[in-house]
Amino acid sequence: MEGGGGIPLETLTEESQSRHVLPASLEANSLQKSNWGFLLTGLVGGTLVAVYAVVIPFITPALRKVCLPFVPATTKQIENVVKMLQCRRGSLVDIGSGDGRIVIAAAKAGFTAVGYELNPWLVWYSRYRAWREGVHGSARFYISDLWKMLQLEKKLELELDDDARVIACRFPFPHWTPDHVTGEGIDTVWAYDASTFRGRAKRPTSMHFQPPIQAS
Repeated sequence: MEGGGGIPLETLTEESQSRHVLPASLEANSLQKSNWGFLLTGLVGGTLVAVYAVVIPFITPALRKVCLPFVPATTKQIENVVKMLQCRRGSLVDIGSGDGRIVIAAAKAGFTAVGYELNPWLVWYSRYRAWREGVHGSARFYISDLWKMLQLEKKLELELDDDARVIACRFPFPHWTPDHVTGEGIDTVWAYDASTFRGRAKRPTSMHFQPPIQAS
């Protein structure tokens, strides 16, 4: 059958159906693009949050009044620290332990070693390294902020035993005279005996400390 103008009704019906189908197809495509847009936005946002969470703990120390960003201890520096601990036994505390190299080396040398570090990622990595090196029983790591320990020199003078030794890496204590110095440049290590900076007679040593960057 034909409608007005001689156009078959079947053709008119097909054209009418195609006009109804086309918007539905466009709507599906638009919905699919919208879903991809949300997915892409979520991925980008999640990535930025993850990068922020990882990077900020490393950048924050560099933004403080006194810039002390994380710089891994060199092999020579570790050797110098262990050299300063020869003929000693007991406990070692590392303030600003970084990735745990000093603490792990001390644990291998027979010390009960503890590391305090502000960056949680480095603390977790240090624990993993201690486990991998087989010294997790004698090497412990905790999240702690060095900058909350005001007047570190005064604190150590008041709280350390007379037989304690403080070992500073890269940054010497400003008001103490070291008993021993070894290494050059960034590998320099300063050793301070508590009996000396207190002005007391030395006794047999059994505890060891290292300060700002490494304190035991």
